[in-house]
Order: sequence, then structure tokens, then C-alpha cells
Amino acid sequence: MKKFFSPILLCLSLCGLAPLALFAQSAAFSVSDVVSGEYFAEELRAMRPSKARPETYTRFSDDGRGVVRCSFKTGEVVETLFQSDSVRFGGYVLSPDEQKMLIETHRRSIYRHSFTADYYVWDVQRRTLTPLSTNGPQQVVEFSPDGERVAFVRANNLFLVDLGTGSERQITHDGERNAILNGIPDWVNEEEFSTDRNLAFSADGSALAWVRYDERAVPIYSFPIYKGLAPAHAEADEYPSEYAYKYPVAGAQNASVSAWAYDIASGQTRQINVPLDAEDYIPRLLATADAKKFAVCTLNRHQDCMDIYLCDPADGSAQRILREQTDKYLSESAYGDLRFYKDGFVLTSERTGHAHLYLYGLDGTLKRALTQGDYDVRTFYDYLPASGRTLFAATDGGPLRTAVFSTDKKGRLSRLTPEQGTAGALFSTDGQYFVKTFSNLTTPPVFSVCDAKGQTLQTLKDNAQLKAKMQPWAGTKEFFSFKTKDGVELNGWMIKPRDFDASKQYPVVMYQYSGPGSQEVRDRWQTGFYPGGLFENVLCDAGFICACVDGCGTGGRGSEWERQTYLTLGQKEAADQVEAALYLGSLPYVDAERIGIWGWSFGGFCTLMAMSEGRPAFKAGVAVAAVANWKFYDSIYTERYMRTPQENAEGYADNPISRAANLHGDLLIMHGTADDNVHYRNCAEVCEAYVQAGKPFDMHIFTNRNHSIYGGKTRAYLLTRIVDFFKEKLLQK
Repeated sequence: MKKFFSPILLCLSLCGLAPLALFAQSAAFSVSDVVSGEYFAEELRAMRPSKARPETYTRFSDDGRGVVRCSFKTGEVVETLFQSDSVRFGGYVLSPDEQKMLIETHRRSIYRHSFTADYYVWDVQRRTLTPLSTNGPQQVVEFSPDGERVAFVRANNLFLVDLGTGSERQITHDGERNAILNGIPDWVNEEEFSTDRNLAFSADGSALAWVRYDERAVPIYSFPIYKGLAPAHAEADEYPSEYAYKYPVAGAQNASVSAWAYDIASGQTRQINVPLDAEDYIPRLLATADAKKFAVCTLNRHQDCMDIYLCDPADGSAQRILREQTDKYLSESAYGDLRFYKDGFVLTSERTGHAHLYLYGLDGTLKRALTQGDYDVRTFYDYLPASGRTLFAATDGGPLRTAVFSTDKKGRLSRLTPEQGTAGALFSTDGQYFVKTFSNLTTPPVFSVCDAKGQTLQTLKDNAQLKAKMQPWAGTKEFFSFKTKDGVELNGWMIKPRDFDASKQYPVVMYQYSGPGSQEVRDRWQTGFYPGGLFENVLCDAGFICACVDGCGTGGRGSEWERQTYLTLGQKEAADQVEAALYLGSLPYVDAERIGIWGWSFGGFCTLMAMSEGRPAFKAGVAVAAVANWKFYDSIYTERYMRTPQENAEGYADNPISRAANLHGDLLIMHGTADDNVHYRNCAEVCEAYVQAGKPFDMHIFTNRNHSIYGGKTRAYLLTRIVDFFKEKLLQK
């Protein structure tokens, strides 16, 4: 389960549909303003640092119809690589030498990360465009290191195209939906290991390795698809159709995994003999700088032990070079940030209580800690073997802020971004330049090009127009902290109405997510349900104060803080939201009898838990796409924090369903019938529990909508319903 992310924002960010022209403003900031895109920040889209020309990077052109090369020193366009008014494309992949480009068209989403598309090969020098394949859509396209071949998946099988001859070769033949997947993960591996692919070419392009997922023994989950609207499903006009896929709930059978390699010259396929227990995972398979070696990461079902193997595709042998183990669970960064270089590999570990980077030799010998100190590395950008520099972003003086840093080969720390807020970077492949992104609570994203020491050379976009445009609507944003009854200090943000009067008492709407390692309270523009607090502005204009508090188990405060919710998801998190409501209610300008809470996904779960915690702190709440019992949710995410229901029956037993009789306050439940992530089953079961407990509630069901609940006018309807519900329940004393 990942934090909910708006597909509207994603579309506007990637496709450049975020016009900032001024328009006639209404008397109040409205939901239509939120979803229109008129108040979204401008971005630099699809940026990629160049390996062939390290002083440059590539990105979408400003009109979204092409791909351009830009100078890292000036940010100016130095070359147009691709431009077309006739080809509607949504992405691009450059070959290593950047002489060819795969142009993505007709994207069709599968799950959160995965999709199929029709790809075309663009020859940058010859200016020719040819189909990659004419035999059907492709998935997870991958250039060989020499740029002469492209591997991809179609219908769960691997294929290889020789770009010189145009010949297409099928590598696997056992792929089948809901059965065997080659090179692409099944639903749960994709969702919870955050990747849509698990395949790689060897360093010299002579071999291709991949993970095979056998999900034949995984139980099927199905739900009806109705005709609906926007879009309408014609096939369901007379009777509903059915969507069925493999989904392992907590404790159920997972897909079995294995690693394979294909020798391109001989056409021989060989299994890689990685030692695996029956329930182990392979979250990552990576190429190394050694053409004769792939790296395969394995993870046990408890996710507290990861092994890294170096594997020879020629004979299938595997040698373990490292074991990373902990007493609770490993974070995704342990395998997600793993990076191989000529002289070894870099691993992210929380062994000291904070996330730090460590350099190992290819034999698994620890060379040195690349970072150390009382902070958490948030993003690992790169390690430069020639100079020994390490480039990363980390917490800055506490969990609220993030800065970009580098360390040298002696471990000396240099700060590259002086601003107070949240900074990120896209570094050139030689580390001599970077594009900095900076924002804070009141400053929209600013994009600048900087040199290796962090000196700003040029501002590319400052979103000043957006900031000025927001000024008439913006409420007062501020941070606060308080201590719970147990003396634990929690951080929060608050947005007050623009006409705030401290002599009055206001109702409060609290928003939260609360999931393990998540963080809502940060000094950045992306604050609230939409960046810039857009949705909160609607509530503020209606007469509310909006607030958010990060409780136990959230991110940015070290591994011990995050893991204190282990085996008891929802208990401490809900108690902290109650504590936050009690604190807010003690403020002279807050009406303690009119406090509401809401959240989506894990935030919906925590809303239900907090409203039934036992202390009647909330008068109203809204739970969107909420988990009702962790037994209903997927294996990988749930077991990471809860182990299996068989091992932790007591932890699973405390949930919104078992707490139904304790529900206090007016409740609105919202869910999509086609949610493939948090199934509608959760909504049905918790609603039945409330009925049997005699607890009244409101609900709204969205036909054929997935976990993001959007499409047509759906998102605007949902947000309006939330606003109207809180107005009805909280504005009147």
C-alpha cells in the first residue's frame, strides 16, 4: 500500500496540461478550482541525465510534443532530439549512446506502475520512425547496452528485437495470464516492491536475465464490472462482466519465483540456481559492471533478511556476497536503492538506527560508510567511483526539512542546497552539475541549475505566477508541535482561513495518512491532499481550520520511531490522532466539540480506528477506500508490518470491524467497486459490522472506480461530497 497519489496530478505533470493563465475568480475557492489544473505548479517533465554527453540532460519540450537536450550549465535547449505534431506520445527511452529513442504511444494502464504501449524506434540522426514491433503492444522495453537490441514483454512472454535487421525473437513461451509471468511482476510484487519489471541485460549485452513468477497457486480475486459511464462498458450492458486476477491476501499463497538467463548468441536458456525457500521473494535482479555476473536479491517472507547473490548466466551458479538482517523488517530502500559500480556496490542500511549508505566490494567486503550521522538519507542519487563522492538528499535538522548533500572519499559532508525547506536534485552523470528542485510550505517548486558546489547558475522555473495567483485564496500555513499524554512530541501543520479571527472558535478538519514510513508533515509545497493545500483552501473558505499530524510509525525520525507500530498497525496511530484532536481542542480558537478527521487508504483505516478508539474526540469523519481488516489486504505489505494472521492473531484482531461498537461521531464511508488494491470487500464488511452494532453511518459507492476514484466528474463529486458532509456535521454547533 503506497500513499494515495492523484492520477489527475500525474497526468498534468507528465503531459504539460497545467495552464497558469489567470481566469475569473469566484467568491470562494471551490472544488472546481482544485481539479481544474489551473492551480497546479509548472514542472520540468521527464528529465533524464545524459550518459553520452554528461554536461546535458533530456526532457520533454515545453509544448509536450517532443524531446529536447538541455545544457546543465544554462538550462537552455541545445538540440531537439524528437519533434512531432502528428505522433501523440507519452514517454521516451533513449539508447545508451542516445542515437536511438523509443517513443511510447497508446499507453494502456494495467496496475499502478505497469502498462502496455505501442513503441516506435526513432533514429536521431536519420530522423526515421519505425514500429518496434507490429505483432501487438509491448511492455517494459529495455535497450541492450550497445543499443542494437530491445527486449520487451508481450502477453507475459519475453521477446528480443534486433534493430539492425528488424527481426523479432520470442525467448519464452510459457507466459499466460493468471499463471506465468516472465520479466514482469504479478500484482502484489509490483505494488509492494515498487517496480513494473525484473529483467536486465548483462553489461556487454550478451545475455538477458529475468525473474519468472508462477502464480498458478495464488487464489483468484474477482469483482463485477458494471456498464457505468465515463467510460461505459458496453460488454456489461445486459449482465455485469467480471474482472478476475491473482491477489494473495495476508497469509495466503504467493507466487513462486525463479531466476533465468538467456544467451543471445546460442539461444540457450538456463535457470540461475539462487538458493530460495518456497516462500522467498526476488524483489530485484540487476546487471553489474562485470559482463559475466548478474546480481539477484532475495528476501524472506518476513522481510527481515535479504541476501545478495552474484550469478553467472553461463553456468547458472550463484554466490552469496552479503546478508542484511534486522529484528523487525527491512525498508524498501534496502533493495530499491541498491546500485552496482565498477569497484563494488552501494547499499542502504538502517543498522545504526538511521538510513545510511555503505560501499561494499564485489566480494561483499565492507569498504566504508559513505554517510553517517544523526539524519536519514531520503534519496540516494549517485556514487562517483573516480572521485569517491556520494550524492544524496537527507533530513535536515529534523524530519520536517530535506537538503541535498555530498560526501567525499574521506566522509566529509558538504551541503549543496542552502534553502530551508525541501530540496531535491537531478545530477549530471559526472556529478559536475545538478538541477535543483526546491519548495517549502509557502513556496511552489523552483527549478534551478547548479554547479557541483551548489552554486545556482540559472533559475529555470520559479512558479512565481502561481504563487501570486494563489495569494488571494491562501490561508495562513504554519507548523506546530505538542506532546501527548505520554510525553511523546508530535509534529503537525495547520492552515487557517484567510480571514482568521483569533477571538472566534473554529471547527477543525484533520487530514492524515499515518502509514508506516509515510510523512505528511514536511516543509514543502506538496502539503495536504493536493499540493499547495488546494483542497484545504476549499475547507478553509467554508469556515474550517485544517490540520494534519504525523503520529507514531511515520517517517523521517529514524528506524526505531517507524517500527514502534510493528505487529499492531492502527493502534498507536489512532491513539495519536485522538491526542492531536485533544490538543487542537485545547486551543482558544478551536471548538473542541466540532473536530473532524478524514483520510484515504491507510488514512481511511486510521480514520475508522481513531473514531472508535474509545475517546470521543471526533464529531465527524470520512474514510475513503479504507482497509477494514488487515486479513483482507495483500500479503507483502501486510506481513512486512504484521507478519501473518496465523502468527499474529492478536494484532489482526484489533481492527475497525472489531471496534464497530465503539464508533463515535458521524461517519461517511466512500469506496470504489473496482478497487483492485483495497477491495470493496473492506467497505462491505465494515458496513455490515456497523449495521449489526446499531451504528448509523452514511456511505457513497463509486461505480467501476479503482483505488484512486477518478474518471469523468468522479473526483470533483467525491471532494464536493466530503466538503458538504463536514459542513453539515461540523459548521453548526
